[in-house]
Amino acid sequence: MNLNALPFDADTMLKGLKPWIECESPTFDAAAVDRMMDLASYDLAAAGAEIERIPGRMGFGGSVRARFPHKDFGKPGIFISGHLDTVHPVGTLEKLPFRREGNKAYGPGIQDMKGGNFVAVEAIRQLALAAIDCPLPVTVLFTPDEEVGTPSTRELIEMEARKNKYVLVPEPARPDGGAVTGRYAIARFNLKTEGRPSHAGWALGEGRSAIALMAKKLLQVEKMTTDDCTFSVGVIRAGQWVNCVSSECHAEALSMAKRQDDLDRGVEAMLAMATEENDVRFEVTRGVTRPVWEPDAGTLALYEIGRQVAADIGFDLTHASAGGGSDGNFTGALGIPTLDSIGVRGAGLHTLNEHIEIDSLVERARLMAGLLMRLK
Repeated sequence: MNLNALPFDADTMLKGLKPWIECESPTFDAAAVDRMMDLASYDLAAAGAEIERIPGRMGFGGSVRARFPHKDFGKPGIFISGHLDTVHPVGTLEKLPFRREGNKAYGPGIQDMKGGNFVAVEAIRQLALAAIDCPLPVTVLFTPDEEVGTPSTRELIEMEARKNKYVLVPEPARPDGGAVTGRYAIARFNLKTEGRPSHAGWALGEGRSAIALMAKKLLQVEKMTTDDCTFSVGVIRAGQWVNCVSSECHAEALSMAKRQDDLDRGVEAMLAMATEENDVRFEVTRGVTRPVWEPDAGTLALYEIGRQVAADIGFDLTHASAGGGSDGNFTGALGIPTLDSIGVRGAGLHTLNEHIEIDSLVERARLMAGLLMRLK
């Protein structure tokens, strides 16, 4: 079938995407994420799927798994992996409302990655309406915690991937519209300083500031960055009263490397920073880690099929390894052919300028539909 004949319509898709964007779903608000899962469950069911709701754990929201009817139902097929949590807190819509300006549509999470997820569902729906039978059964899994490293659903994703032949990840497209066929390794660290409290005025000399040592250590962490392994601090929490010397301070750091060996050395260096200075203890514990995903023959063969589909649609699909993690790290590292970042084009993800290019909705829906039709 001619992919360009499938009746995808950008205006219709944008109308369907709007409720997803206006349902704010920050990772740490489990109830909000569950409301988003409700919306996605309805649209998946309307596309013909059998829906399974999986309860959340570790304080996160739940997941939704959708399996579509197929003559080989239950056999290895295509696994579409996406997340519905965002980095934007509830209330972001006041600053970043869903709106259309020319070929751009704005809103929290619209690029990362609700737009791509919605496109995948729409591709499946249009194939069903056209009575097109895909060669392989299709499973969709939407999870609630990717933005914090997928601590509660990694096993769920990996087990689903092991049961399938291919993994498609509709994360945002690369800046040139290309796909991702490999990702760097990422490690997170929890940092803590413990000092001694005192009044911050008349008894200042009796206290030992946890904040002061943390500030010193954070500068040391960021100075560890090299071309092979980067270090950054993105979260810090301490203090409640300005008239008290803070006895406890917490921070979170992230390290990224192109090669696993470089990351392993970075992890070793971070853990070695634990120390005690002036009666203030500095602790470092390792958090969630995403393994390096290097493209293998299976992934490159999958990409080649995607490139051919894109050519039939009328655009060139490039590929590269990328910084920044996704759940494709897990499936790719398992050796399961994985094609990542085949979602919508756009820019500004994780900012108040997050937007997509509206014409990419149809383009990427056709790309997804083409992959579902051709993978065997």
